[in-house]
Amino acid sequence: MNRVISQCIKELAQFRRDRFTVALAFVLPFMALIIFGFAIRLEAKNIPLYVQDLDMTDTSRSYIESLFATNKFVPRSSENLPDSFLNNPQAIIDRGVAKAAVIIPPDFSSQIKSDLNTNIQVLVDGSDVNNARVIKNTIRSTTTNFLQVSQLQTVDNKIVARVRLWFNPGRQEPLYIIPGLYGLVLWVFPSLLSAIAMVKEKVDGTILQVYASTLTATEMILGKLLAYSIIGIVQAILIMVSGSLIWQFGFAGDPTPFIISTVIFLVDAVCFGLLIGAKSADQTSAIQGGIVLGFLTSLLLSGMIYPLSNIPFPLSLVSNIIPARYYIEISRDAYVRGTGWIGVWFSVLILIVIGLLLFNLIIRNLKAMQLSD
Repeated sequence: MNRVISQCIKELAQFRRDRFTVALAFVLPFMALIIFGFAIRLEAKNIPLYVQDLDMTDTSRSYIESLFATNKFVPRSSENLPDSFLNNPQAIIDRGVAKAAVIIPPDFSSQIKSDLNTNIQVLVDGSDVNNARVIKNTIRSTTTNFLQVSQLQTVDNKIVARVRLWFNPGRQEPLYIIPGLYGLVLWVFPSLLSAIAMVKEKVDGTILQVYASTLTATEMILGKLLAYSIIGIVQAILIMVSGSLIWQFGFAGDPTPFIISTVIFLVDAVCFGLLIGAKSADQTSAIQGGIVLGFLTSLLLSGMIYPLSNIPFPLSLVSNIIPARYYIEISRDAYVRGTGWIGVWFSVLILIVIGLLLFNLIIRNLKAMQLSD
């Protein structure tokens, strides 16, 4: 045990002397949290909408007001545009001035008052599929609501759904995005730090001194693991306190599963980094390996942004071994749902199993390197 602690102290001393590594450890995670936290938005807002009102009545103006009252759209007009744009909704969409156009016919009001069906033409830019779906659904729901409020609905609905948002009733996007970012940041940066530290031993040749000493491979790995796990815990405290202060949210329930799983997750990340470092020939390849195998998989295959059900086969199989996937479930449960152990115990168990597998792989790899040298 004394050897492990001595190895840990040595790693911490080397880390403290390298200013670049210190910056990588604390400045970059905070910057990543800020950039991703404010840049990622899943709910489309401020969509430019062009409305051509050929009716010009109180009814048509009320309908237009209801569209913009959703806070989804911002108005676009044909003023200050070339003459070819005037009264040409298709040209306005083609040139990217608006993402959608609504054309209200000249007999809009009269047909409604005569209890006749009237058609409103809606043109939607479908180049962005998700954005187009939001526009389509918003205009449909707004039209239905306008008819109900104006008492123009001719057929009463026999079934009315009373929907209540059970978790996050305020629909705060940061409450979903930020806990997911914790999983991404706490996987990428601790693993990069440990990978760089491991490969540096090989490049500088200091690992040969370890082979010649009585220090075992297990003791060496445990020392590095303890040191960079401590650094990872400091990183976690930094970004979580920053996230809570900036976006103003806290735990929804018992934080114990989240705290324990954070430590386990950091150990997994460090083990992954050590494995990448042991397999790499230099720091460049270690960083590239960490980014490709760590960052990209945690970003795209963990459910941080896209639902796991949307991942196609066979990538859906790969997502089952991504530790960030399980940690993000635990993190979002702690900040949004608050179910506690009963809801996340399986994810915690998976993190423990993955950590043991990674630790066993790095030990085997280091022993093989020792025998080959």
